[in-house]
Amino acid sequence: MAGLYVHIPFCRQKCHYCNFYSVASGKFRDETIDAIVNELEIRKDYLGGERLNTVYFGGGTPSLFAPGKIQEIILKADKLFGIVPGAEITLEANPEDIGSTWLDALKSTSVNRLSIGVQSFNNADLRYLGRIHTAEKAESAVRLALEKGFENLSVDLIFGIPASDDKIWESNILKVLQYNIRHLSAYALTVEPGTALRLFIRKGKYQPVDEDQAAGQFEMLMSRMKQAGYDHYEISNFCLPGHCSKHNTSYWTGDKYLGVGPAAHSYDGNSRQWNVANLKKYIEAVEKNEPLSEKETLTGTQKYNEYVMTALRTMWGIDLEKVKNEFGEDFYLHLIKEAKPFENNQHLLKKNQRILLLTDRGKLFADKISSALFWND
Repeated sequence: MAGLYVHIPFCRQKCHYCNFYSVASGKFRDETIDAIVNELEIRKDYLGGERLNTVYFGGGTPSLFAPGKIQEIILKADKLFGIVPGAEITLEANPEDIGSTWLDALKSTSVNRLSIGVQSFNNADLRYLGRIHTAEKAESAVRLALEKGFENLSVDLIFGIPASDDKIWESNILKVLQYNIRHLSAYALTVEPGTALRLFIRKGKYQPVDEDQAAGQFEMLMSRMKQAGYDHYEISNFCLPGHCSKHNTSYWTGDKYLGVGPAAHSYDGNSRQWNVANLKKYIEAVEKNEPLSEKETLTGTQKYNEYVMTALRTMWGIDLEKVKNEFGEDFYLHLIKEAKPFENNQHLLKKNQRILLLTDRGKLFADKISSALFWND
C-alpha cells in the first residue's frame, strides 16, 4: 500500500513562523487544482501499481477550497491508483474556515479525518504567531467539527512561545483532553531563516525563543498525555490507542508515497523527488506534461541514516535485526557501538535486546542522538 500527499499552497496570510511553501494570494487558484489533477494523470505509474491506503491534503490551507474541489482530486486519485476501502483521507483546515455549511459539504466527500491548525487556545499566543483566528474561534471550530461527526480529529499546538508561560501551555493541553480529541501534533516553536518571526526577533520587536522553556513544556506535555492514556507514538505526535496518523506513520516507516502540487515531495523506495517551489513554473510545467522536479537516488548510507533518524523518533524504535539484515554487519556493529554511551546515560534503552528506543529524557535530544548514530562515509 502507498500514500498520496496533495500540497495546496494557498493561505489567507503568511504566519510569522512558517517556512513551508505557500502564497498569501488567490492568484492561480483554479489553475493549480487543474494542474494537480493533471499531474496525477502524468505520474500515474509512479507507485508501481500500489493502491492508496492514505490520502493527505496539506498546505498551505486546503480548507480555503470548497469541499467539492477536494473531492474532485480524490475521485481522480481513486480512478488512477485505486483507494482501498476504509482508507484514511485527511484534510488540514484552519479554524477561520470551519463553519456549519462548510462541514456539511465536507461530510459529503470522502474525507474522513480532519486536522485543525489550532496552534493555541490563547489569544496572546495567536497574535505572536501571526494567526488570523481567535482562541474563541479555535475552540468553536473543534466543538462544531465534533458535533458534525468528525470524530477522527487531530489538532496542532505549538509550545515554547515566548509570549506564553507554563500555565497557559498547560491550559492548551487540558483543552485537548477536555474534548477527548483523538490525535495531537505538538511542535516546538522554531525560528526559521527567511520568516517574519526571525526578522521581528532580530529587530527586537519580539522576544527570542527560550530553549529551556520549550524543553520544560515538552516534558509537561509528555507527562500530561501519558497520564491521560495517550500513546506518544512519534516525537511530535500523540494519539489515543489505535488512532495514530496512518499517513504520517508511513513516512516514518519508509512506505512509498506520491506528492503532487508545487513543492510536494515523493518517495518510491529508492529515490526522493520534489516539485519546483514556484506556482507559475509548476503550472506551466504540468501544462507541458513535464512536472518540474529534482530527484535524488539514495545510497545505502543515506537509507541507513534516514531509517535511524525516522525510526528513533517513533515508539517502535530502531530494529537492530532489521539494520543487520538490510544494511549489513558493519552498520549493525557501528550502531551498537555508538548507541552505548546513550544507553549508559539513560537517553536510550534497549528493549528485548533488539529494539533501541528513546527514553522520555532522550526525546529532548533526539536530533543530537540520531546524528551520533549516523554512518559518515
